[in-house]
Formats: sequence, C-alpha cells, structure tokens
Amino acid sequence: MRKSADVVIPMLPNSNFTLLYPAQIDWKKFLEYRPDIPFSDKVIEFLNILSGALLKDRSSRLYPDVITFAFFCRKANLQKLMSEYVRKDELRLGRGLLFHIAPSNVPINFGYSLVAGLLSGNTNIVRVSSKQFPQVDLIIKHLYEILKNELYDEVASRIVLVRYDRTSDASAYFSSIANVRVIWGGDTTIATIRQSALPARSFDVCFADRYSIAAINPTAIMSATDVEMKRLAEAFYNDTYLFDQNACSAPHTIFGLSADCLEVAKERFWNIFHDYVSSKYQLQAVMSVDKLTAFYRQAICMNVKMQDMPDNLVFRTELSELPKNIEEFRCACGYFSEKTIGTIDEIASIVTVKYQTLGYYGFKKEELVDFVRRNRFLGLDRIVPIGETTNFALTWDGYNLIDTFSRLPSVL
Repeated sequence: MRKSADVVIPMLPNSNFTLLYPAQIDWKKFLEYRPDIPFSDKVIEFLNILSGALLKDRSSRLYPDVITFAFFCRKANLQKLMSEYVRKDELRLGRGLLFHIAPSNVPINFGYSLVAGLLSGNTNIVRVSSKQFPQVDLIIKHLYEILKNELYDEVASRIVLVRYDRTSDASAYFSSIANVRVIWGGDTTIATIRQSALPARSFDVCFADRYSIAAINPTAIMSATDVEMKRLAEAFYNDTYLFDQNACSAPHTIFGLSADCLEVAKERFWNIFHDYVSSKYQLQAVMSVDKLTAFYRQAICMNVKMQDMPDNLVFRTELSELPKNIEEFRCACGYFSEKTIGTIDEIASIVTVKYQTLGYYGFKKEELVDFVRRNRFLGLDRIVPIGETTNFALTWDGYNLIDTFSRLPSVL
C-alpha cells in the first residue's frame, strides 16, 4: 500500500474483477514504480513494437479502428508528437498512477487512453468495457507476446488491464491509489465513479457525453471530382458508421451553407454516401425501427421533414428551425438532422459546453479560427476536417493530455 496520509481502501472479497493483463500482479511492487519523463525512448520503442505486431496480424485488417490505432503508435508518429508536446528546456515527470475507466461504446478507446498515460510518464490501470470486443482481445494478445521479451519488461510492468461490472467495488480501491482518475463515459457513469473517493492531491479528468456536428459548403461539393466525392463519402462513413454513430465525436446535425447549388449538392453528396454505406454497413432491423421512432419523436417536438432516401440505411430529416436542444434528438446508426444556414455563425446559437466536435468540408482554416474567436464558445473543443472527427489526438476535449497527466517540478 502507498505510504501517505490518504486512506487506501483494501481489496475486499467482493472486489471481484478479471485481470486481463498481466496474468498475475504483485500490487505492492506495482505501486512502487516511479514516474517517468514524457515520451521516454523505452515507451516509444514499446509502442512501436506493438504497432508492428498489430499491422502484421491479418486479423487486424477486419478492424479499421485497430489499424488506425497501430498507425498512431508508430515510432515516426510518436516522434512527431514528441516534437509538438515536449519542450526541451522543461523538467517534467508523470504524475504517478493513472486509473482509466474506458467507455462502453468505443472498443479501441481504452488503448488510446493507455497510450496517453504511458507517453506522459505514468503507470496505468485501465478498466476496459464490460462488453466483449474482439479489438480489445487482439491488442491484449499482442501485449502478452511483447511480454515474452524481457527488453520491454519495464514498460510492460506499467500496464494493468481489468474488467468488471457494476456490482464490483473495485473502482473504490483503484480510485484510492490513483494520482489521476480518467473517466470516459456518460454523465451518470461519471457521477457514479465520483462516489469513490480520491486521495487529497489527486483529481479527475472527465470526458463526458457530448454532441458533435458537421458543416458542409455546397460549392465545394459541386467542384469536387468523382474521386474526391468517393473519398469524402469514405471519410464521412468513418466519422459516423464506424462506431454506429455512438462516439461523442460522431456528427449528428449537418449544416449546409445556403447557395443556389445547395439542393443539387445535397443530392450528389447523399446519393454517393448512401452507395458507399450500402457497400459497407449491415443495418440491424431493430435500428431501422429505432430510427423511425426517433423521427416521430422529433416531429412531435419541432417542425421537421423526412428527406427522401432509397431506404432508411441513411435517415435524413430537414429542420425548418434550429432548436437549442437539438442534441436531445439524436439516434444511432445513420440518423442525420439537416439545417440550411446563411453563415457558419448561425451555428453559435446552439453551441453549449455539451458540444465537442465540428467536422467541416469546404471551409478554410482561417475562417474557422475567426469563427471561434468571434463567438467564444464554451464548447466545440475540436474543429477538424470531415474524416478526422474520430481520430484520437493528444489534445482532446480541450485538454493537453501530456501536460494534464504530468507535472512540473520547479528547480530555482
């Protein structure tokens, strides 16, 4: 147990959890590890080995999110990130032990949270989703392969992966030994986890349930080549259907700039997008019903029109007005509310702290920077091109994760 004035809650008999990695653990030894500097050579090499193993595994090809994760962990990418996040004249160390609670709806998220913890110089306990995901199993399999090589013991020993359900009180124990608790989940999940006390100097970093949108310039749609449109369709698919539109960063409301070509542009975009989705996505029957139910609920509360599509694989509604609570009328698996706007500033009326990401197509970066400066939002922490809304970054929800998960010892 940690030597401190904080009370460490003992592991009780009903603190049942499944230890996924490693196969066994000496908790006393685990808690004695010292924090490291961010982006240490050992961590970069370890993650690069994991990346290579995942990319060589044919099973990874079944899961685009695993491939994306593997590319993120490549040495070249990590060195590029180090040049962006590490200041050479700065003394910085990890905070110690991070306890991560991964979300239940995005399989690969646990891996990114773990990587952020390792890169910032910490030991890590990660509670993965209680749902069974093959992506999780695939990554764990290769972590065990790496463990066979003693060269990587030092980094591997900073990782603990567990799984347990709501009946376990394991969160209370892990919280009592954490320097930082990282919670990914809905507001209810966060409130429940926060009932478990942290040590006095520890703190929470919460990534709560949020809402995302997209803005499209129809002029750019009409000037795009057929090849560019197919790429856009793929990009928008990855933003939305790849995680069944459940990720906080997946757009739900789509804004189109008013223009003479708007209707033609919308027809072009949605037809090409529908063809792409049809070739990739299998819609479950229950979600077909859920989409129709969501539309009827929306129609009761606002003036909304169902847009013509070949089927409800892609379900579109047209808003005549923009309600401030549009985020309450979301659905999954390809349900989109559309609104025509005169200027991008019209979006500002609905943006609250609940808004996370704005995906865009056909806008210049400079005009989007001015858009943020003019409106000074509490929300919209990420504004990225369509195709990148679900891409993980070390600046997330307005947090610089390397800075947040580390500390600055001052030497005067």
